[in-house]
Amino acid sequence: MMKNIIGIQQIGVGIPDVQKAWAYYRKHFGMDIPIFQESAEAKLMTPYTGGVIHSRTAVLAINLQGGSGLEIWQFTSRNTNAASFELQLGDYGVMIAKIKAPDVKLAYNTLKSNGALMLSGLLMAPDGLPCFYVKDEFGSIFQVVQGKDWFRRNEHVTGGVCGAVIGVSDIEKSRKFYGDLLGYDKVIYDKTGIFDDFTNIPGGKHQIRRVLLEKSKENTGNFSKLLGSSNIELIQVLDRKARKIFENRFWGDLGFIHLCFDVYNMKELEKNLTSNGHPFTVDSASKFDMGEAAGHFSYVEDPDGTLIEFVETYRIPILKKIGWYLDLSKRDRTKTLPDWMLKALKIGRKKD
Repeated sequence: MMKNIIGIQQIGVGIPDVQKAWAYYRKHFGMDIPIFQESAEAKLMTPYTGGVIHSRTAVLAINLQGGSGLEIWQFTSRNTNAASFELQLGDYGVMIAKIKAPDVKLAYNTLKSNGALMLSGLLMAPDGLPCFYVKDEFGSIFQVVQGKDWFRRNEHVTGGVCGAVIGVSDIEKSRKFYGDLLGYDKVIYDKTGIFDDFTNIPGGKHQIRRVLLEKSKENTGNFSKLLGSSNIELIQVLDRKARKIFENRFWGDLGFIHLCFDVYNMKELEKNLTSNGHPFTVDSASKFDMGEAAGHFSYVEDPDGTLIEFVETYRIPILKKIGWYLDLSKRDRTKTLPDWMLKALKIGRKKD
């Protein structure tokens, strides 16, 4: 297990309107703390944007109750393209983002009364815990599940992202990647069949094998208390031929474009992944600068080509108007930041 992978930092979601999507995520998921808001060219991502440098605007938003964020991403130099076919469970890539809630029934009733686009009623997941499904205004699907840990309480009916549902072609091969290399080595369930909780999800009436993975070891690192625990659910469809979610499309097009992990010691991570057949396909070399946030990022592909991002954070803004930034470059990356530092992020909260 890679000890320098702290946990899921965020899931990237490509949409055609950043501000409209962010307003939806604030209203329904409490994603009201911006870590950065920036427009720039995605110069390093040309391997996944047709060899052409495209411009984009993006917001990385989090819910300070705990959990991972959403990087809300929009092309500004071209249109955002949807898939030319209906995406179905088991298609290769991130199909669903998981959002945690302290009380799933309360979250369901609140989101429904607030006009969220509900895909299901209250259901029971294979782990015996309640859940429900909802989608955003652009069609991306979210599963709201029971949360395990919290940084703060009683601000929103949900926390942030706590996992992802990923379509794969071979679960055993993918378990080596997500389990042995990324540390999600604990099997919560491994079940095959037609599942009631998938009934209203496209492709949910097919024979599917699903494996829910968690980490057997507790996260350590600067943001571990805020990010909390997470899981990855691998989905393999058994009675139809699956397709790649981003077949004939670019990274940044409509849907979940990557799964991103918060890490430290990027060079050690690169050596381990390369020696195991997953070299970096994109590497910012030493740093990126989003104007407000800075760090080092890289990408690899899982066995089916799904993009996995790694970010080693150097700096994040607390109150950029007065130049107050949290500088992590000289801190011990293995130790959790003091609560007051993380709570200070609420100063930048976006209010509606």
